[in-house]
Amino acid sequence: MLNFNYRNATQYVYGPGEHQNTGRLLSPYTRGKVLLHYGGSSCVRSGLLAAVQKSLKEAGIEFATLGGVKPNPSVSLVRTGIELCRKENVQLVLAVGGGSVIDSAKGIAVGVPNSGDVWELYSHKGSVPEHAPLPVATVLTLPAAGSENSPNSVLSDEATGRKLGFKHMGLRPVLSVVDPTLFLTLPREQMAYGACDMMCHIFERYFTNTTGTDLTDALAEATMRTIMLESRRLNADLQNVNAWGQLALCGTVAHNDLLGLGREQSWACHALEHELSAVYDVPHGGGLAVVVPAYMKAVWPYNPGIFAQWATNVMGVTPHRDTEAVILEGIARLQAWYRELGLPQNMQELGIPANADFGAMARAACKVYGGGAAIPTLPGVHPLTAEEATAVYLAAV
Repeated sequence: MLNFNYRNATQYVYGPGEHQNTGRLLSPYTRGKVLLHYGGSSCVRSGLLAAVQKSLKEAGIEFATLGGVKPNPSVSLVRTGIELCRKENVQLVLAVGGGSVIDSAKGIAVGVPNSGDVWELYSHKGSVPEHAPLPVATVLTLPAAGSENSPNSVLSDEATGRKLGFKHMGLRPVLSVVDPTLFLTLPREQMAYGACDMMCHIFERYFTNTTGTDLTDALAEATMRTIMLESRRLNADLQNVNAWGQLALCGTVAHNDLLGLGREQSWACHALEHELSAVYDVPHGGGLAVVVPAYMKAVWPYNPGIFAQWATNVMGVTPHRDTEAVILEGIARLQAWYRELGLPQNMQELGIPANADFGAMARAACKVYGGGAAIPTLPGVHPLTAEEATAVYLAAV
């Protein structure tokens, strides 16, 4: 196990009806105006936005509003939000939505107190802003990305076709309200995309060359099994409130870095998928469902022990001497679960043509995640060169 330094100060409030208490819960964290940031018409149509606004008014919290966040949130809307916050003297950003809205809110929060274009922070991996971000709070409407308890944000720039992430501990929300009744109107495909994203957040931490990680191994394996269990329950009945609550908690644990303590982490699959969704605007969870199995098949020979452990402890494959057969059966069962949930199985089903410029996307992914090396690679149990990353894409065609 590696050295680590971990702090998680998010107040996490769970339960049916808790969204109506947002104002009271938020009061200790701000004495100034709040930006209420949200996505599309569903937030308005469902009455959620009005309910949150009512709770803020009852708590005496002034607010400005900014909607319009779309999947793969854009830096252009973030820039609009930054200017609005400066004009209105906003002191905290409240995201009412899923991962896209929360990531957009985080972009606004870090941009407001810092000069220069916010995209510069996302463009240069490891950038440290001069001033700490504004505090962020959330009312979660879609369990998936885990952004309600993570310090991470991912934005897209339509002008350049880039999709990049930024991490700062000040972006871990001060408050997250998780009300499972808000998930009852979500379509089945959104549940499936979310479950796939959660699972991959764990994969990126679990498949490591770090040894002596028994506790986080066990926690990760239990969380992965629970994601599969609760997603199957929801696939049968989308009105199962407890299953939604369990899945939401899995999504939070999957990405608040508890499962990554003391471990080398990869993020190769996310790097590969970010290029796909940046160029073709595909759903993030759908892109991961296509990339992950191809990636696993490419890298498992470099650390068969951890992949065999996953196949037996998570996917339920009976262990035997033929390690390769165990691992490949585990991957096949993962793909079968994806299929159960209606997720795409290949690039064609994802809507990406076979003649796409996978080489360019692979080179871009390696450049972003390569740490400035002369020959950049994607980190993981085996560092992938651009040529190897291209082969992963092609294996998924």
